[in-house]
Amino acid sequence: MIRTATPADVPVIHAMVRELAAYEKALEEARATEEQLREALFGERPAAFAHIAETDEGEVVGFALWFLNFSTWRGVHGIYLEDLYVRPTSRGGGHGKALLRELARICAERGYERLEWSVLNWNTPSIDFYESLGARPQDEWTVYRLTDEALAELGARG
Repeated sequence: MIRTATPADVPVIHAMVRELAAYEKALEEARATEEQLREALFGERPAAFAHIAETDEGEVVGFALWFLNFSTWRGVHGIYLEDLYVRPTSRGGGHGKALLRELARICAERGYERLEWSVLNWNTPSIDFYESLGARPQDEWTVYRLTDEALAELGARG
């Protein structure tokens, strides 16, 4: 079962974010707090959205956290999937596909023309899964990122 996340889900979402970071070998970079997630998802001006995957017994086994992006070429919003995670003991049960199906449904319902995400180059199980659904890599683009000192330094330049 896929459902929209509620404020009561924040602790389990936070726990799964940390599980995902550990899987991606970057736990030290996962500094978000439950309070930050709560504000981003359910604050006065939500900046992100989440869906939860549950078993028939109501156990939370996965989540998708996403936000809107915008294509100047298409002239419409799209969804950027920040995190998709299914706990290892529940993989292969269709939860990840169901989460992506829900996001694709939202795109179709709202007239969004893109559903995009990033995947680590070494994560072949995820790459194989995404490609089995018809997703294709955008090899002609390279992601750049400013963080920490470099971000602060650039922002301080007047």
